[in-house]
Amino acid sequence: MKWFVPVLAALLLAACSAPREDAHTLTIGATAVPHAEILKFVQPELAKEGVKLKIKVFADYVQPNLQVVEKSLDVNYFQTAPYLEAFNHEHGTHLVPIVGVHIEPFGAYSRKIKSIDALPVGATVSVPNDPSNEARALLLLAHHGLISLKDPHNALAGMADITANPKHLKFKELDAAMLPRTLDEVDLALINTNYALVAGLNPVKDALLIESSDSPYVNDLVGRADNQHDPRVEKLAKALTSPATRAFIEKKYRGAVLPAF
Repeated sequence: MKWFVPVLAALLLAACSAPREDAHTLTIGATAVPHAEILKFVQPELAKEGVKLKIKVFADYVQPNLQVVEKSLDVNYFQTAPYLEAFNHEHGTHLVPIVGVHIEPFGAYSRKIKSIDALPVGATVSVPNDPSNEARALLLLAHHGLISLKDPHNALAGMADITANPKHLKFKELDAAMLPRTLDEVDLALINTNYALVAGLNPVKDALLIESSDSPYVNDLVGRADNQHDPRVEKLAKALTSPATRAFIEKKYRGAVLPAF
């Protein structure tokens, strides 16, 4: 067994001297469209800055936040400030917005009617079931007179805040990612633009109702208090808000996604 000690020492030395990818790699969680597409656009620029951007794509809005909290991810890019505020409140977390990147005008879609005026009495309407996006759906409906709310500016308005429902709309509350699949079953579906784009919907052409370009729902790069000033994160924030990224968003999405910087 005399060979054991020097071999073990050699293995430990090799392990200690192995290069650490973490010093240069930044791992980010994102939804597929448009977030991951925008991140892929900035990857080459970040590589020039010495940052290897590793993108993990998620189909939901919960895991990307939980994994940043658990430090399985460094940062994420998929959510608005009202959603983040509601998530932190519900989960007792302290994630922080780092920089606002883009706006996705939220829309209402239908395969059964061609205009919102044709929405029938007693129509079934599907909406996201998380507090922030449900409020966003209700605010859009209220803005167009389909319902009334106690406070038409409450970013966390819920079903209990509806004070008038003249068309007797029936609401189905579902996970946001599921909403495009309900289009054949409901009269109207309120869908986040990232999921609308994945489903082949064009918000500019297909939405019967859509938020205005001054929407306060900016999609943020999000991290933790302990890494928001990490040089790698700061380089990513700069790349996401560069003139080149603005031009990419405007050209690729043609109004379906709007730069917020």
